[in-house]
Amino acid sequence: MFGITDFWLFVLSGLALNIIPGPDSLFIIGRSAGQGFKAGSVAALGIGTGTFVHIFAAAFGLAAILSTSAMAFTVIKIIGALYLLYIGITMLFSKSELKQTNGTDKYLMPLNKVYYQGFLTNALNPKVALFFLAFVPQFISTDAPNKALAFIVLGCVFNINGMLWCHMLAWTSSSVGKKLKHNTKISLWLSKLTGGLFLYFGLKLALSDKN
Repeated sequence: MFGITDFWLFVLSGLALNIIPGPDSLFIIGRSAGQGFKAGSVAALGIGTGTFVHIFAAAFGLAAILSTSAMAFTVIKIIGALYLLYIGITMLFSKSELKQTNGTDKYLMPLNKVYYQGFLTNALNPKVALFFLAFVPQFISTDAPNKALAFIVLGCVFNINGMLWCHMLAWTSSSVGKKLKHNTKISLWLSKLTGGLFLYFGLKLALSDKN
């Protein structure tokens, strides 16, 4: 159907790739542990929205610009890296991400900001666009009647599987976060550790090339 080949291999490969940790997973874990499952779910939905940007861009050839234009790739890469570094520095040097409210520790970040940050974390990473451009076409027949449609279908399947994994990650992280919410010191150090990892991913992206 749609000229798609080896569909179940694509599904299994996609699940395996989604499990590999990266900035998206780290962002979901941080939000879930600090603010609970709802925030983790919103973060995942923001990331999923960012993924759709890459899917449609790749399907209609926009991602090809990133693979052929060194200037376009560099510009997007620098913007994405700076954003990851911004998140990392904010978390690493914040005195506390926790605010005492009615005798309980509660992480205060508006859900719309959680969604927005999740979206940008994914959408500003040109490596994701190049991934879709390289990975998805392997499962589309050369004689497919509508390659763009086949690409979008596979991209949506990949994204749905990713959302399932991300929500499982949010649930497990929020469960751990509940046990730590009364220990401000541990929560603060986890925040700083997460910030350090975001700095790592930001630097890694800044120093990466198209290959």
